[in-house]
Amino acid sequence: MADPLITVERFLQPTFDALAGGRADPVVRRSDRADAQVNGSLAVAKLLGKQPREIAENVLSMADLSTMCSATEIGGPGFINLTFSAEFLGAEVAKAMRDERLGVRTVDRARTYVVDYSAPNVAKEMHVGHLRSTIIGDAIVRLLEFVGNRVVRENHVGDWGTPFGMLIEHLVDLGEIAAAEELSVGDLDSFYKQARMKFEADDGFKERARQRVVKLQGGDEETLRLWRLLVAESMEYFDRVYKALGVLLTHADLMGESAYNELLPKVVERLEKSGVLVRSDGADVVFPEGFVNRENEPLPLIIRKTDGGYNYATSDLACVIDRVERIGCDVLVYVVGSPQAQHLEMIKSVARSAGWLASDDSMVHVAFGSVLGSDRKMLKSRSGETVKLDALLAEAVDRAAGAVREKNAEMSSAEQAVVARQVGIGSVKYADLSTDRIKDYVFDWDRMLSFDGNTAPYLQYAHARICSIFRRAGIDRSSVRTMTPLLGHSSERALAMRLLQFDTAVWDTVEKYAPHRLCTYLYELASEFSSFYEQCPVLKAENEQLRSSRLALCDFTARVMQRGLELLGIESPEQM
Repeated sequence: MADPLITVERFLQPTFDALAGGRADPVVRRSDRADAQVNGSLAVAKLLGKQPREIAENVLSMADLSTMCSATEIGGPGFINLTFSAEFLGAEVAKAMRDERLGVRTVDRARTYVVDYSAPNVAKEMHVGHLRSTIIGDAIVRLLEFVGNRVVRENHVGDWGTPFGMLIEHLVDLGEIAAAEELSVGDLDSFYKQARMKFEADDGFKERARQRVVKLQGGDEETLRLWRLLVAESMEYFDRVYKALGVLLTHADLMGESAYNELLPKVVERLEKSGVLVRSDGADVVFPEGFVNRENEPLPLIIRKTDGGYNYATSDLACVIDRVERIGCDVLVYVVGSPQAQHLEMIKSVARSAGWLASDDSMVHVAFGSVLGSDRKMLKSRSGETVKLDALLAEAVDRAAGAVREKNAEMSSAEQAVVARQVGIGSVKYADLSTDRIKDYVFDWDRMLSFDGNTAPYLQYAHARICSIFRRAGIDRSSVRTMTPLLGHSSERALAMRLLQFDTAVWDTVEKYAPHRLCTYLYELASEFSSFYEQCPVLKAENEQLRSSRLALCDFTARVMQRGLELLGIESPEQM
């Protein structure tokens, strides 16, 4: 166990249980008066009708904290202030250093999560609106897996529905070779816009498109072949973007809407059997409990439209059935923008009432805000168009290249190119992840590429600086990992305390689906290391033992930094 607060809480648990005559939380928290504060005496005192200070005194007499603490003090109405000994902290750091997980706990019972994120549409280019879903989802996947869960990545791609009638007819008009060439260069938006313009301006084309939809849904082989051509070209484009962005998503994670087509009638059948499906104005709907419109009338979730066609809700409910029954998932996680909150809550309500979800927390909406421009409106290109994601990433790398050249002109051009990619992509991802996901944030190149403040370059540079210490020393980093660090200086002690909080930071992030919490921790760690490095000579330490001890702290910091950034999907250059 790395975090000393968790260690002491578990140590005190039997004492509090004994005093209370049942389960009682010691309530160990960080404190500005000491290293930790035990607050549980107040609740136990209230339960027993005694004074909190009496309970606190009993705790200290029953639990021997001398192996952990250099000082214990009862303060205020009955708080117990704890100051950890340097020996205890050093030993805890030493244990975490030898642990490949760096002291981070795993789950007591692994669960299966299906994480739905990114979700682009076939024949449409990915834009900045897909950025947040993709990188937030990627970080959540990495974190859930790291703590020991089984995670299924599911990229719910829009590859079915009425737009494909016009897209296929436009493909036929262009000819397959010309269409394939246009799609292969990634100009998907142009292809889609051309098809839309023809659909709106040409009644003959519109009728052909509608007939093509009927053929597609009816399983016409030639239509399906043309549809597969459109899908394949789009999938290759998605793969290129995901590779550039450095996320885990691959072609194998793609799950198109088309895959659920055969399940749609079954959704209707199952809802009918469960007794929740009703007929309203010619459509089949469900009225989830507690949802009303502006007139305070029950709000329907449309399952089958008046013309017999299915709705988005039908497909979403089919996803729930598939993920629960085929995959066997325990928790469905939807990384989707905040505007979808009500829709997803209605889906969850219907799925619960139909008996498809085991509990209310079996479905989680990880909502997020928008990416804004400097005018605090939706981020647009100079031409007023939505910013394309691949263009944004290319610009990030180009801008980072200039910053890297200025920072380290001695690097070879090949080395600069590698670091520029790591810094550029990392900057874009970190600027997003370091913001509380529920909030909008302003996209600012200068801020996100800065080497000062809570940015990816600042953290990456901190990691690279530590790597350079070992290069100058000519020492293999692994050689210092058997050390038990000496924590005689206040900065050494502060750094050790921060390092031991990595476990808590990871778990806090996982439990709240909040990557910005891990970002905050890493920034605080980098800042703590900077203070340590300024005040505690490393290579010029007073003696060899102290030198090795401080090198061990340096190495452990770099490992935590690297692992933390890795969990966010960000690379850690060894030189910058």
